[in-house]
Amino acid sequence: MSAGRTVTTDLVERVGVLEASVTQVIRGKPEAVRLAVACLLARGHLLIEDVPGVGKTTLAHTLARSLDSGFQRIQFTSDMLPADVVGVTVFNSTRQDFEFKPGPIFTNFLLADEINRTTPKTQSALLEAMNERQVTIEGTSYPLPDPFMVIATQNPAEYHGTYPLPESQLDRFLLRVEMGYPDGASEREILRSQSHGSAKGVEVTPVASGEDILDMQRQVEDVRMDETVVDYLMAIVEQTRSHEHLALGVSPRGSMALYRAAQAMALTEGLTYATPDHIKRLAQPVFAHRLMPSVRQGPSSHPAERCSQILDEILHSVPVPI
Repeated sequence: MSAGRTVTTDLVERVGVLEASVTQVIRGKPEAVRLAVACLLARGHLLIEDVPGVGKTTLAHTLARSLDSGFQRIQFTSDMLPADVVGVTVFNSTRQDFEFKPGPIFTNFLLADEINRTTPKTQSALLEAMNERQVTIEGTSYPLPDPFMVIATQNPAEYHGTYPLPESQLDRFLLRVEMGYPDGASEREILRSQSHGSAKGVEVTPVASGEDILDMQRQVEDVRMDETVVDYLMAIVEQTRSHEHLALGVSPRGSMALYRAAQAMALTEGLTYATPDHIKRLAQPVFAHRLMPSVRQGPSSHPAERCSQILDEILHSVPVPI
């Protein structure tokens, strides 16, 4: 990375091409696309949560297809088993020995579609892979390819047939992104493309290789974070841990997640340093899903919405360094 205030033009162009590849399909959601790309560059895993039909799976699929790397999709259902995800050891009658048959998790980009429609036992099959980038079967560890990223989608917990992700699972997702409904102009454009028979006509071709992504991920590590910015980050974290209306604050893994996400976001903007604005901008998608409201909040408040509101209050109360 250059010693100046901006990164190389080539890297900025590569990030721009990747974002453009995704936005040609995901219309009217530039912030969601930018967050997804930043999550990828930060070596993180992405959770996309919203109501059905707003493009969660399309965003995950388009991002993965824009990269010339391995891709697998798992449609999670209530009858799936952990072996359906990680693989299984079977007896080979020819060799008279047991051999490991890898599951779909052995890929670069895994789309875990509707992850909260499967049981906690199957959800837990992803824990080791997401944290240690390996899978252990019957005492033997198998490394996963590099890069490796889980892009999961889920419907809100109040929908029928869902199993809420436990805190340990949520904590392994670097970012949680909500899609939301498109604005009127974007939805009109989607409808027009459907009427002209081109709703599925946008062909996504790879615009970056796995080695390109690894190179950009390495450059993220060189993005500077001044002590004043780290102090601001830590002040927010401490507030979540001491807030009277939060039963669970941000873990050290969450702190590291925001640090890496801010570095990656700075890189996507062509900067070699992260700013307090990056911390404040990313606090919600990095922290909100890691918090748990106290029982004193009562059943009237939706837990996710209440955590988001409390985090907003914290962000307004912690002074931003100049």
